[in-house]
Amino acid sequence: MKLLSHALLFFSLTISINSFSQETSTTPIIAGLTPTTALVKVTTFTPLTVALKIHPPIPIITVSPWTKKNSLGFYLSEIAFVNWSAGGTSSISGLIKGDFSRVYAKKNRKWVNELIIRYGLNKQDGIEVRKSDDALQFNSTFGYRKDTITNWYHSAKFNFNTQFTNGYSYPNKEIAISKPLAPAYAFMGVGAENANKDKKRIFYISPFTFKTTLVLDQRLADQGAFGVAKAIYDSNGILISEGKRSKTELGFLMTSLYKKEIFKNVNIENRISIYSDYINNFGNVDVDYDLLLDLVVNQYVKANIGTRIVYDDDIKSKKEIDGKQVTEGAKIQLKQLLGVGIVYAF
Repeated sequence: MKLLSHALLFFSLTISINSFSQETSTTPIIAGLTPTTALVKVTTFTPLTVALKIHPPIPIITVSPWTKKNSLGFYLSEIAFVNWSAGGTSSISGLIKGDFSRVYAKKNRKWVNELIIRYGLNKQDGIEVRKSDDALQFNSTFGYRKDTITNWYHSAKFNFNTQFTNGYSYPNKEIAISKPLAPAYAFMGVGAENANKDKKRIFYISPFTFKTTLVLDQRLADQGAFGVAKAIYDSNGILISEGKRSKTELGFLMTSLYKKEIFKNVNIENRISIYSDYINNFGNVDVDYDLLLDLVVNQYVKANIGTRIVYDDDIKSKKEIDGKQVTEGAKIQLKQLLGVGIVYAF
């Protein structure tokens, strides 16, 4: 029994020594496999970054309410005779014409401005250069409509007409029968205007329009030219009071504009203005009618055929008799033109 206790004590000491020993032995668990020592590479990852591309703000393109149209043209007509048995007079004519327009259109408002200039000269064989056309016209109309559907505008209109150089009753070139601002006509009034979408048909009517006639040359004003009050002389021919240089009327005005392509490359344009004064001879109508036919050859070459008819009771015709100018009554004025020219639009 004592021997058995010594054996157990020895066995316990052996286990304790083996458990706290610094030497270790590795016994392969599976035959043929040996333990190995390997270095493991640890990879560090950088943070994932995403580049954000910031686009600059897209500019807002605003559409201007203004539109413009410009055209300049030079028209020429010529006829020449050399040893022509039937006879004839050589001549050449030139005409410069300009049309400039500026239109403001925004919502229910519209403002149309137009400037028209014309100047022509004619030279015949053996005769001095003569003026064949002379006009300076400015038209401005402001309109307001209640909505964008209707074609009727409450409108205010202003027109101004005059000329560039002196006018003569040929062959007399010594005494001018008209001058710049003598006459000049200004119309200003309010009314209603109807215009289609493409502005090729415009009708305007005004029950209240002031018409002012200017004659800023005193000699012509003293003669009572173009309807102004003429100068007053006594029985001895001594001037008592000078002629008035302006005349103002209040009346009814109607204007119309119509444009249309009647055939391919053939355009027609009609303009008419009718005015009657309420105070002086109401019902006596002043008429200004202009008809123009454009024949388009190509982008730059055009032919023009035009007619203008004017009747104004205040404009008295003058005639040269025995070297003296004689004033006659009002007559229908007619002007025609035909020319081929070069037109540049920009």
